[in-house]
Amino acid sequence: MRSYFLIISAVIVLLGSCSESEPLQIFGPKEFIEGVDKDTVYHTIPFWSFENQDGKMVGTNDYQGELYIADFFFSHCPSICPTMLENMKHVQKELEDYNINIISYTVDPKNDHVERLKWYTENNQIDTKNWNFVTGIQQDIYELGVKGYLVPNQEDALAPGGFLHSEKFILIDKKSRIRGFYDGTEEHDIEKLIKDVKTLSQEQ
Repeated sequence: MRSYFLIISAVIVLLGSCSESEPLQIFGPKEFIEGVDKDTVYHTIPFWSFENQDGKMVGTNDYQGELYIADFFFSHCPSICPTMLENMKHVQKELEDYNINIISYTVDPKNDHVERLKWYTENNQIDTKNWNFVTGIQQDIYELGVKGYLVPNQEDALAPGGFLHSEKFILIDKKSRIRGFYDGTEEHDIEKLIKDVKTLSQEQ
């Protein structure tokens, strides 16, 4: 009988350990600081400020201490953007009980001005209560993508629609660090993103 209870106890401990999620990786270059207390400085998203679909300036200060998902798109994209949009709408719905924000940066700000973004959100029936579509100076957006979010963005005459941008959804934590990259066109990655947001929401 004692052996039986020992086995049951071991199973309970094992199940408990399996239910605990592993901490998510922190992406980007790291700087190791030597001293009495060794520390690691992680890559963070640099300061940014752009105009959203309502003509309001939003940026770094609005997302301090907040979890958010970022991606890059353009409103007349004929290839991956429609799939990415529908998948992000699914993510938004699945995480409606979590404090998560979404930011979509246009890679074609010359055409995706405020009025166009407003039309885009309304035409696609997007809930913008926690989702901003932003536009600004093209070079600033491209630099933020490459140096901040670590994804490519550029004009490309050979790319569908004339622009090359990443298909990744990028998960950012409350300290502005990158915690995950997910293919915005793949169902498996979308479900992993949803799971990882729930995990990350438990971090202090």
